[in-house]
Amino acid sequence: MDLASMMQTMLNSDSIAQMSQRTNTSTDNVKSVLLSAMPAMLSGVQKQASGRNTVAGFAGALDTHAKDDTSDITAFLSNVDIQDGEKIVGHLLGRKTAATTKTAAKKAGLSTTDTGSILGTAAPLLMSLLGQQVTQAVQTQPQNDLPTGGAQQASDSGVGLLAGLIGSTQEQASANQSGIGGLFGRLFGGAKQQNAAGNPISSAVGSMLGGADVTSMLSGFLGSGE
Repeated sequence: MDLASMMQTMLNSDSIAQMSQRTNTSTDNVKSVLLSAMPAMLSGVQKQASGRNTVAGFAGALDTHAKDDTSDITAFLSNVDIQDGEKIVGHLLGRKTAATTKTAAKKAGLSTTDTGSILGTAAPLLMSLLGQQVTQAVQTQPQNDLPTGGAQQASDSGVGLLAGLIGSTQEQASANQSGIGGLFGRLFGGAKQQNAAGNPISSAVGSMLGGADVTSMLSGFLGSGE
């Protein structure tokens, strides 16, 4: 699934309606907040994936959220833990959380509390959809593309394999660059092998987000309510 497909799944009219219901705001409010803040959240995904001190934890978070049942997006959103979602937003936006929320609130004409609730509703869905795609990619990766023992581990835990590999020793990280880099390249649209100084996840996520006009993409989905 590429970024456009993921956003289309996440931001369809039923999803927007459910986010509106959960947060007691209008669908126009929800659309405005997401249009304003989602580019920053996706940038946060890229930063989490590229940070030496955050990449293993981010992979672990994806593994956890990948287990969520999103077969019925409306049902998922009706049960989402908004407070947990707000923590996810905090991780993705970091020091920009307050400023991004304030800007989105001003554009939507909402309080920062309501704006934070909208983002807190959307964030778990973003992580779940992303985590599921990564898990599927790991589990379908050809065995000769995985590090030693990887194929067996992948059958038990998709992104958990990545978290273990990335969070382990320097020797493992070096040995795993080709397999993991190729995996994320397939997931996010065919990223080319990263240079020697790069992080394989950073390279792949960068390939997904770097060339995308996220604001125009979101405007297309949210403006038409699709």
